[in-house]
Amino acid sequence: MTRGTSAYHRRIAAENRATILTAAAGAFLQFGYDRTSLARIAADAGVSKATLFKQFPTKAELFEATVLDVGGRLPGSEFTVPSDVDLRTGLQVVGDAYVALLDRPGMAELLRIVIAESPQFPELRERTFDFGSLPVLTALNRLLEGTWYADGADAPPRDVIAAQFLGMIATVVFWPRLLHGGWELSADEKREVVAHAVQTIVARCEAAQA
Repeated sequence: MTRGTSAYHRRIAAENRATILTAAAGAFLQFGYDRTSLARIAADAGVSKATLFKQFPTKAELFEATVLDVGGRLPGSEFTVPSDVDLRTGLQVVGDAYVALLDRPGMAELLRIVIAESPQFPELRERTFDFGSLPVLTALNRLLEGTWYADGADAPPRDVIAAQFLGMIATVVFWPRLLHGGWELSADEKREVVAHAVQTIVARCEAAQA
């Protein structure tokens, strides 16, 4: 009986936590950190302030949990690249997945808040450095390891190439939108950005193997 009751309370606590985090994400995105109150979040989540405080005693703790939760819920947690594709095809798959990640609603807005509040949350800044992109980065490293670096190619470190590939995409697709808000590219333009990044990396690979 005690075990069943304990499981029930754990389930309720988990449901409350998920509801609170969803409400908090909406509030922080709409009002920013300073103008968001715990009372507002409790009301939006439909829970008592006591329930919220039991889960998150301070707004700082709730903010950190919200950011990390959103990062953990980003698409791509199971993202992989087929093992039998060549470098060019694999890079295209990874690049398209990365664009989809960067295009996720609320991504730019939430990162703006993280950047703005980073002096107050230095550890959070470090913990969100990859912010949801880790599955894509992992798949990219595996692709490079199975293609370009499979034969011990004389080339820069794999993580440098991976960072450069994703950086070429984010520089055009994401960072202008983060800084200027109104920046937007068409689907065709995004595909062209990825194609150019793929071509650059493939050309570099071919030159290193020549």
